[in-house]
Amino acid sequence: MSAKRRILVQLDNDHFPSVFDRVVAIDAGVEELFSYGGIDPEHVESLVHGAIFTRGPADLKSTAIFVGGRNVTRAEEIFHAVQRSFIGGMFRTSVMLDPNGANTTASAAVLTASRHIDLAHAKSLVLGGTGPVGQRVALLLARQKSAVWVSSRSIDRAQDVCKAILDKVPDARVFPTAENAADSAAHHPEQFQLVISAAAAGVRTVTQQQIQSSPALKLLMDLNAVPPLGIEGIQVTDSGREVNGVLHFGAIGIGGTKMKIHKASIARLFQSNDQSLDAEQIFDLALRMEF
Repeated sequence: MSAKRRILVQLDNDHFPSVFDRVVAIDAGVEELFSYGGIDPEHVESLVHGAIFTRGPADLKSTAIFVGGRNVTRAEEIFHAVQRSFIGGMFRTSVMLDPNGANTTASAAVLTASRHIDLAHAKSLVLGGTGPVGQRVALLLARQKSAVWVSSRSIDRAQDVCKAILDKVPDARVFPTAENAADSAAHHPEQFQLVISAAAAGVRTVTQQQIQSSPALKLLMDLNAVPPLGIEGIQVTDSGREVNGVLHFGAIGIGGTKMKIHKASIARLFQSNDQSLDAEQIFDLALRMEF
C-alpha cells in the first residue's frame, strides 16, 4: 500500500487563515492543506473527528493539526479543545500551536541568545514580558536557568506571568517589574547581560542613553519589525552586529532561524501521531537542530 499523503488541518481564529502559515506548511512538505478560519473552541470537535476517523490508527501520523491566529488566548483554547477531542491514544493526531508566530519566534530568540551568552549565568530582562511572545521568551529563558525579570506596564500582570512560569518551572528565578516605576529594573537595562524587547509595535522600551555605558550588557534583541523599534539603535536586519561590545539582533535578523524552526516543527508532526508541540516542545526541537 502506498504511503498516505501528508495532510495538515489548519485551524485559525482569524476570518482568513494565515497565508504566512499556509506557505510555510507547503514549504515544510505538507501535501494537502485544509485551512479553516473563524474557528472557536466549539467548532473543534467535529473537525478533529473528521481528521481522526477517516484513516486507520497506523496511518494517522500522516494527518496533523496546526492551530494559529492572531488571538493568542483563543488559539490556546482551541489547542486544548483539539486535545480533548482525541479518542484515547490511537485515534488522535499530532498537533502544533503557534499563534501569531509566538512560539517559533520566542524559540528563535532564546536559541539565538544561547549561542552567544551563557544563559544559566546571565541576568535577563524581557520588556513587554506579559505579551504573547514575551511570556514565552521569559518561560524559555527560565527553563535555561537564566534569572529573568518580566517587565509590564502592570505589576499585577507581571506577577501573574511569573507565577505561571513557576507553575511549569518550580526552580525558576523570575521577578516581576513595572515599566511605569522610575526605579524599576525595566528602567535599568544596563544592569543585565541580555535584554529582549517583545513590546507592542511602536513602543520605545530602551533609549541609547540607557545603554551607552554598560560593562554588563552583552546582547540586545528587538522582536518588533515595525518602526520605531523598541530598542533605539537596533536595525531590523541586525544579526549579531556589534556596537561597543554589545551584539544587536533585530526581528528580521532572527527571522531565518524562526523560519527553520517553524518548518522543522511542521515536519516533525508527521513522524508520529502523538506529538503535542507548544513553546517548550518547539524549543527543545530547536536545540537539537543543526543550523
